[in-house]
Amino acid sequence: MLRKEDVVREWLHYDADGVVLGRLAAEIAKKLMGKDKVTYTPHIDGGDYVVITNMEKIAVTGKKLTDKMYYNHSGFPGGLRERRLEEVLAKNPAEALFLAVKRMLPKNRLGAQQLTRLRIFVGSEHEHAAQNPETKSL
Repeated sequence: MLRKEDVVREWLHYDADGVVLGRLAAEIAKKLMGKDKVTYTPHIDGGDYVVITNMEKIAVTGKKLTDKMYYNHSGFPGGLRERRLEEVLAKNPAEALFLAVKRMLPKNRLGAQQLTRLRIFVGSEHEHAAQNPETKSL
């Protein structure tokens, strides 16, 4: 079993140009949790850092642009807001991937800690070049 002191983290880079949103989110969630490592331990945060670029060029399949809805409720009567995926991608493309990955991680403190290692950038440039992230593709 992996101990907290023995965790070795890598920096990974993914280019989202033309990649399907859900497939990219599933791959990122695996990397953040460390499930692809032989040292995977469910209660230890042993995942890697993940950097995503070109989020504005992400792809979706089917009719998800018009049919997929994001809901938010203020807690007050009549406070339900709904947005289509099309609107979310137009306003902030990084939010769609962030929410997809967040919902695939554990719903506890460990999942919140793992989510802090996700870095999403809309353009092709990112500020983590000094960490020499290994470029991966799907």
